[in-house]
Amino acid sequence: MRSQMAPTTPFALAAVFGYPVMHSRSPLMHEAFMAQQGIRGAYVPLEIHPDRLEPALRSLSALNFAGCNLTIPLKQKALEIVDEVDEVAHAIGAISCVVVMADGRLFGTNNDWIGFRENLLSQWPDWTPEQGPAVVMGGGGGCRAVVYALIQMGYRDIRLCNRTESRAHTIAERYPDHVRVIPWASRHDCLDTATLLVNTTNQGMVGEAPLDLALDQLPMSARVADIIYTPLDSPLIQAAAARGHATANGLGMLLHQARPAWQMWFGRDPEISTEIRAMMEAEIKAALG
Repeated sequence: MRSQMAPTTPFALAAVFGYPVMHSRSPLMHEAFMAQQGIRGAYVPLEIHPDRLEPALRSLSALNFAGCNLTIPLKQKALEIVDEVDEVAHAIGAISCVVVMADGRLFGTNNDWIGFRENLLSQWPDWTPEQGPAVVMGGGGGCRAVVYALIQMGYRDIRLCNRTESRAHTIAERYPDHVRVIPWASRHDCLDTATLLVNTTNQGMVGEAPLDLALDQLPMSARVADIIYTPLDSPLIQAAAARGHATANGLGMLLHQARPAWQMWFGRDPEISTEIRAMMEAEIKAALG
């Protein structure tokens, strides 16, 4: 039984672990949720080297943390450390959320797929996901969650393309009936007939080069999503919008993955209000100048 600590702790604590981590905007979001829910507490960013992940996770219970989120590059390593892992995290092959249970043991799950799914459905409420094909660019932890989400949403033809092809094959091997790997050299051509394009790489993030992908062969009816939220509209999103595609940036994924974490940590279900989303958008834009 997983703990829900809000009723028993006077000061609620949670964190995000990453390496690096100070770029994360999730503390702003979680502190806004705490204000919304009337909870005294803090959500802190902690830079944890992968070699120090196990003692860092083991310290959560003694420090009265309800749990933590994990970001790059810790999501897969955590699978080897926590005491209990649910079927979702096993299927995805990565942990995004750790919960401290009542006995101090650590439970791991992955909420990123929920965040991605709910972001698309909230952005496009009239959208009925087609059976495919979908094209996903990437091969990391975010890609694993997106592929899992698409399969849960009904996609049966997922074209996966990554510059390091072996990483894409590692993911595709988990879903041989749903995912096929496209060579990097064929990335432009594989957009033909796609109904959805998703970027899960860091290409287009602040400080990174734009994703090297021409959209010429993408059907005009296709939708385009990016899990990047710094900047709010990545070069891919800007290029797709200029062509007339419906687009979704990564901020909604960040917001929606937080709700199940809160349900497990604090027994609360925060509202993703227009005020909180607007605050996040303003803070991101201000930080980027």
